[in-house]
Amino acid sequence: MASTVAGKQRIPKVAKVKNKAPAEVQITAEQLLREAKERELELLPPPPKQKITDAEELNDYKLKKRKGFEDNIRKNRTVISNWIKYAQWEESLKEVQRARSIYERALDVDHRNITLWLKYAEMEMKNRQVNHARNIWDRAITILPRVNQFWYKYTYMEEMLGNIAGCRQVFERWMEWEPEEQAWHSYINFELRYKEVDKSRTLVMVHPEVKNWIKYAHFEEKHGYIARARKVFERAVEFFGEEHINENLYVAFSRFEEKQKEFERVRIIYKYALDRIPKQQAQELFKNYTVFEKRFGDRRGIEDVIVSKRRFQYEEEVKASPHNYDAWFDYLRLVESDTDADTVREVYERAIANIPPIQEKRHWRRYIYLWINYALYEELEVKDPERTRQVFQACLELIPHKKFTFAKIWLLYAQFEIRQKNLQNARRGLGTAIGKCPKNKLFKGYIELELQLREFDRCRKLYEKYLEFSPENCTTWIKFAELETILGDTDRARAIFELAIGQPRLDMPEVLWKSYIDSEIEQEEYENTRGLYKRLLQRTQHVKVWISYGQFELSIDSDDRIQRCRQIYEEANKSMQNCEEKEERLMLLESWRDFEDELGSFANKERVRKLLPEKVKKRRKITAEDGSDAGWEEYYDYIFPEDAANQPNLKLLAMAKMWKKQQQDEDEDEEEQEEEEQQVPQGKEAQEIHRLEPLLL
Repeated sequence: MASTVAGKQRIPKVAKVKNKAPAEVQITAEQLLREAKERELELLPPPPKQKITDAEELNDYKLKKRKGFEDNIRKNRTVISNWIKYAQWEESLKEVQRARSIYERALDVDHRNITLWLKYAEMEMKNRQVNHARNIWDRAITILPRVNQFWYKYTYMEEMLGNIAGCRQVFERWMEWEPEEQAWHSYINFELRYKEVDKSRTLVMVHPEVKNWIKYAHFEEKHGYIARARKVFERAVEFFGEEHINENLYVAFSRFEEKQKEFERVRIIYKYALDRIPKQQAQELFKNYTVFEKRFGDRRGIEDVIVSKRRFQYEEEVKASPHNYDAWFDYLRLVESDTDADTVREVYERAIANIPPIQEKRHWRRYIYLWINYALYEELEVKDPERTRQVFQACLELIPHKKFTFAKIWLLYAQFEIRQKNLQNARRGLGTAIGKCPKNKLFKGYIELELQLREFDRCRKLYEKYLEFSPENCTTWIKFAELETILGDTDRARAIFELAIGQPRLDMPEVLWKSYIDSEIEQEEYENTRGLYKRLLQRTQHVKVWISYGQFELSIDSDDRIQRCRQIYEEANKSMQNCEEKEERLMLLESWRDFEDELGSFANKERVRKLLPEKVKKRRKITAEDGSDAGWEEYYDYIFPEDAANQPNLKLLAMAKMWKKQQQDEDEDEEEQEEEEQQVPQGKEAQEIHRLEPLLL
């Protein structure tokens, strides 16, 4: 019994959890991961250094490490990095024989691993085991002859050891496999380092590309074998024939002959190539041929050849599409630079004969430049003014002026006549243009011409004609008035402005009024300026006009300028009280406020601030284009103080909200009172209610 009690006492009691509520501070998974990541960064103390004091401990250490390496290899024999680490460790202990054994075992596992062969050979070379290294390289290039790295390192080792014959033998073995070009270049450079020029002529036959033929020829030329270099180029031309002809080969061949002063040979090579290579593939050849002839030959002859070939190409283009004016431009540019004037005129005549079939201006825009270029060529290149005049006149007769015209042609013709000092013809031409087809550009060009000639009376007449043609053009009125102002006739300028603002239609009336006002301000006619502002305000109540008016009064150097400016702001505010655009009135008040902040008293500042509106957010319905309801949108509205006072609805709405709140408070009080007075029914009364409950429901 006692033992049983003792056994029961030995069983530990499980502690009861008194509070099962969640802890106040919760640890999240993110926090746990973050703490784990932070602890990874903590520096662990380095392991203690093991000191080996005798041979027995060293043998135990070696045994332990070898066992670990062997276990890793046994687990996965195909991981070559384990083999390499094992061998490098043995090498570090000067156990070269063991390392060699490990490498051999690894090669039995994977004999096609390039890194394994490289590490094995590097170990032998590092330990000066040259014959072993040769053996390894021989085995490597026998098993993997297409790995160029083995060959490069093998040849480099033999050359560093001074075994030139052995290195050459390795190169020859390598070349039997016909490797890539860089390998051949390495072999050639090796032979050249030891002055073996005759043994370096082997590259092209394996890789017969154009660049290699050129390198071969340059190699022969560099070592003074000119005849051999020429023979190489000739063999290359025969090798490629006419089917695989390449312009780079002929360019290099011609440059070689040019260095040898064989200019006739160069010319024959270029002509031979140009006759056989397609024109689109011989751009570089044409360029070099032209440069050569300019330096050493008859420039005219070679340019005739080039032009004739390119002319044939352009002739085909313009025959296929005679209304392709861009092709005509290219063709004309060619013949202008390389042929005589008669040939150029012939091509121009053929080009301008292709009149656009449709009388629409967009179809004539490119065509008309043919005439312009023709006229410029006759004037600048041929220097024949009479033919230039005939070209301009023929062009002007051809254009259907009743449907459209080109002001550029009329102006160019007038400028040409002026250059010929024939002012009468220039004026006659521009007058005819204005009479036939008046345009803004024509009037501007004619007026500019007369201004340069200082013919101001003619300018006045032209402005009058211009305004008869286009009375709504505000810019013309302004320029006319500016001309009179420059000439010192302010009364005429004022009369022009008065006529302008009286026009029923204007394209930019605000610019015209501003120019008129600025003109009066420059003349310091302040009363006239005030009158203009008042007349303008009778036409428009725009806020910018009021602000400009106020700024004008403020800019005048007088004692009552501040009072005048304030009075204008007050008038503007009164006139804009019924304005639908509330933003404009707000802009006016803000400008007024800035004025008072700068120059006004405290009372005036407060007065303006009280006039500023309240910004409120409202909603309104949006209607789509088809008339359907598109929802609601929010917008900002401005309520001015006088608007709030004049709208009784706002006050009524506030009173309604207050009454509704009082009603809600009273209803809540009644409900509470009813709940307190209500009692649970008992006895017969409860039975009666229970019986009548279905009926009541």
